[in-house]
Amino acid sequence: MADRVLVIGSGGREHALAWKLAQSPHVKQVFVAPGNAGTANSGKISNSAVLVSNHTIVTQFCKDHNIGLVVVGQETLLAAGIVDDLQAAGVRCFGPSAKAAQLASNTSLSKAFLDRHGIPTARWKAFTNPQEACRFIISTDFPARVVRARGPAARKEVTIAASKEEACKAVQEIMQVEKMFGEIVVIEELLQGEELSCLCFTDGVTVASMPLAQAHKRLLDGDQGPNTEGMGAYCPVPQVQHSSLKINDAILQHVIDSLRQEGAAYVGVLQMGLMLTKDGVKILNFKCQFGDPQCQVILPLLKNDFYEVIQAAIDGKLCSFMPAWSENSTAVCVVMASLGYPGDYDKGMEVTGLLQAKELGLQVFHAGTTLKDGRVVTSGGRVLSITAVKEDLITALGEANRGAAAIRFKGATYRRDIGHRGIRLLKQSLYVSKGTSRKVRGFAGFFDLKASGYDDPILVSQTKGLGPKLQIAQACKRHDTIGQDLVALCVNDILAQGAEPLFFLIYFSCGKLDVKVTEAIKEGIADACRNAGCAFLGREIAEVTSMYSSGEYDLAGFVVGAVERGQMLLGLQQADEEDVFIGLASSGIHGRAFTIIRKILLMSSLHYSSPAPGSCGDKTLGDVLLTPAKLYSPSLLPVLRSGHVKSFVFIAEEGLLEGISRILPDHVSAVLDALTWKMPEIFCWLYKEGNLSEKEMAQTFNCGIGAVLVVQKELAQHVLRDVQRHEEAWLIGKVVPPCHTGGSHIKVENLLEALQLSSPQHLLNNTVVESQQQPRKNKVKVAVLVSGTGTNLAALINYTKEPGSCAQVVLVISSKSGVEELRNAARAGIPTRVIDHKLYGSRSEFDSTIDRVLEEFAVELICLSGFMRILSSPFLRKWKGKILNASPSLFPPVKAGNAHQHSLPTGFKVTGCAVHFVLVSVLFSNIIYQEPVSVKADDTEEMLSERVKEAECRAFPIALQLVASGAVQLGADGKTCWKQERQSPCLQEEKNDCISSLVMPEPQENDVV
Repeated sequence: MADRVLVIGSGGREHALAWKLAQSPHVKQVFVAPGNAGTANSGKISNSAVLVSNHTIVTQFCKDHNIGLVVVGQETLLAAGIVDDLQAAGVRCFGPSAKAAQLASNTSLSKAFLDRHGIPTARWKAFTNPQEACRFIISTDFPARVVRARGPAARKEVTIAASKEEACKAVQEIMQVEKMFGEIVVIEELLQGEELSCLCFTDGVTVASMPLAQAHKRLLDGDQGPNTEGMGAYCPVPQVQHSSLKINDAILQHVIDSLRQEGAAYVGVLQMGLMLTKDGVKILNFKCQFGDPQCQVILPLLKNDFYEVIQAAIDGKLCSFMPAWSENSTAVCVVMASLGYPGDYDKGMEVTGLLQAKELGLQVFHAGTTLKDGRVVTSGGRVLSITAVKEDLITALGEANRGAAAIRFKGATYRRDIGHRGIRLLKQSLYVSKGTSRKVRGFAGFFDLKASGYDDPILVSQTKGLGPKLQIAQACKRHDTIGQDLVALCVNDILAQGAEPLFFLIYFSCGKLDVKVTEAIKEGIADACRNAGCAFLGREIAEVTSMYSSGEYDLAGFVVGAVERGQMLLGLQQADEEDVFIGLASSGIHGRAFTIIRKILLMSSLHYSSPAPGSCGDKTLGDVLLTPAKLYSPSLLPVLRSGHVKSFVFIAEEGLLEGISRILPDHVSAVLDALTWKMPEIFCWLYKEGNLSEKEMAQTFNCGIGAVLVVQKELAQHVLRDVQRHEEAWLIGKVVPPCHTGGSHIKVENLLEALQLSSPQHLLNNTVVESQQQPRKNKVKVAVLVSGTGTNLAALINYTKEPGSCAQVVLVISSKSGVEELRNAARAGIPTRVIDHKLYGSRSEFDSTIDRVLEEFAVELICLSGFMRILSSPFLRKWKGKILNASPSLFPPVKAGNAHQHSLPTGFKVTGCAVHFVLVSVLFSNIIYQEPVSVKADDTEEMLSERVKEAECRAFPIALQLVASGAVQLGADGKTCWKQERQSPCLQEEKNDCISSLVMPEPQENDVV
């Protein structure tokens, strides 16, 4: 049987409570007393004129109208004992007793309670004498600038003073002029940090936490203007770490347990005001009901039946009915206030645009409104709360602001930046060098160069990204090392000028903000900056949902360093013959090498979570690949400034050969001996798994050398000893005349032997056997057939020229003359042929000519790139399993025409492309590789087509590599087969999230995806 419910109050909070209760099938009617224009005759909800201040009258009303539940919104009534009186009369009521409600109504009592139970809060003291209060304010060694009246006030309960003098003035006003605020004031320490609201349901024993919310108290944008009861809120709060959430839960439980131990069991909703300070979480205050406007952003996220949650709390059964919350939604509430609020304001202003806001899909909660002659007019300071629930904070804020702009009344005041603090805190500066930097408003900072001890400094700057390594980190869901990597890459690079790093900044862009990810990155950066001795000055965060999918992000770092003008010598001294190279140990793989690594892993039997090859302990392959670069600045800076080093290079972006060439003059060459340094085992595995040559290894990877110093031969041992005090280092080679390197600029001797020595025994044996008995695997010869409309040829050519590629484009055939692809092939040194179909009498004659040319060049695989001719059945049967084509849909081939034109109106969220074997008959089982492409709400056919073309340029080379390497082949049944135990698990890890988003029906034969 459905209940009637009475909600007591008239604000936006009470409207939200009634709105949520009315959604329950257990509730047939909700009375709101006294209510407002929004709760007057709105479905199940209606207003009541019962005199709520008289508990006896309220009790009788409940009995007369068969009220099954009373929910009290007004805190003054809770403190006055309305719950006690109603329950004594047999009326079920949700809220704390008068004794428990004192936690919120009596500031000095609540502060004493916190101290008594060791719960952290601001330092404080209560006074009944204004002179004593002022003496305390002036004399304290902490900012005693928060003045609280003892009880809840009609207009303002808290004054946050800008100075101690202003705090004293507030005390005088409260205790002498406005007796309504009470005769006791509490003076508190003004805490610095992020203020949050932490709420819970409780039955007196069990605590069920709600998502954290943050309210904006100041009247105007940018947290300017007077303090108010709340001009908006948002929930959840993205900048709070999971560890902090656990701390908050523990504090709530501690409070509830302590109240029960003192005989004041608390049943209802408890809200704590928290401050996240540098010393940890501290309690600011309590409320014994939902805060307003926190209620308006929390309840929309509650997935359970609100009525059932309340009943479970009243019955002491909350532990068996814990509420659940929407995980992928954010609520933002914008409060619209009357002109003059929080001071005097006019009433009776007509409110229009409410229907337009509702049509936008927003929930408008009324507060200071009433009905007059059928019109909604203002009747209070805070008039309306517009709440938007969307997938992310930025979108929700934008929609709430749209709703506020649609609603009009004379003098309407509202903030347009509610929720900005959720992003801004993530941009907030974090300093690790004391006395050298300070924050200014906005994303900026000052750095005092004189305080750093420089007389005549030159500034040196560098910016870096992490490239493909980020994709591996995202696939592994490991974000704790990439921040360290970014700092090391930037700081090590400015060492080449002898520069000391001063400060560091980052730019972080993502599809959807994930606090765990950003915190992991931030902590890594902060730790690396501390190790480097520089300040982490700040970060810029951009949430770009149109550019990145959920879980994707990009990261760039920027460092500024300094060097005294007279010490800026590095890179200016030429290396001479007989100079010596000192190599410093690398921690692993960096830079562009990750492009090749991802290609190697495409065909590998290992995945990122597999045990790392070799004797790497319990590390996974992902752990080894994501090892951050070493930070050389602290240990090398004194050596570099000693005058004994001629040049320095950090081997990061490029391989060993290109890195050293940056510090090598044209008139000399270099010889390195790979047996002089320790080669990490991962390089041996990459050499074998990638089918790479020695030259490709030295061109692509650092091969265990993270940085190189050039020193005079006479000083080599002296410098080496200095470096070895902090770093593992070796004498690895010398500068020689060009004739000593056989014409090449840099020669690495004994690289194969070094790789063999570094390998674990099972890899060593296999490598030796293969190197001695088997030639390196030849690349598969590929022909590309074009007609002038394709876009994939350049991508195929570039991909096959990279190290680790198993294919080689040896021929390009076009059915038309003069097309751009022929010129591109010629520029790349690839032979071309034009076979014009118009010159042949039949399709079979045309195909036979193509076949003869293919045999002339010993072609093994064919790629079709915009080839507009239909190949004959005999040709397809002869080359079965050897012809690849890319189609602009995920399930090719598309029979119904334009895939993009069909995708947009169907409402599919994802389309894409697929590379497949070309067969006589149409099959869905011959797909080699798919690349999903998100369909965006504002996509046109042209925009979507362009993104799918870009996807084809990525997908086609990957599919070619899979087939050329033997990892994929066409089975006798016409289905794609993977080589046993080599099913590209790394690739699958990176694509799982994308493919799982293909929420669409099973494709039928004529479907277009």
